[in-house]
Amino acid sequence: QVQLVESGGGLVQPGGSLRLSCEAPRRIFVRNALGWWRQAPGKPREFVASVDEQSVSTYGDSVKGRFTISRDNTKNMAYLQMNNIKLEDAAVYYCNVPGQFPGYVRYGWGQGTQVTVSS
Repeated sequence: QVQLVESGGGLVQPGGSLRLSCEAPRRIFVRNALGWWRQAPGKPREFVASVDEQSVSTYGDSVKGRFTISRDNTKNMAYLQMNNIKLEDAAVYYCNVPGQFPGYVRYGWGQGTQVTVSS
């Protein structure tokens, strides 16, 4: 039932870096854009970044200049390189396929990967 699997989260200090990974089935990866969303306690899920089939990327305002999304077509993997991490980046991070309209996704949410920010 779970189509996309996230990994790479953990404990990081402010200003540090993490690299998150998202593995997708080939039938999904080859045809679609992929993206990252996050949800912090008490807050709604927030769009982070996406990359389309031609490797054109889009970023949410809160992470522009700090995070980089990429995809590896030989491994069916998408990545989120998180640099200069801030306290407000702490959240559970999820990957999914963007829907046709902002705020919508194609598949159910998986387990996500937890990013904890602490000094």
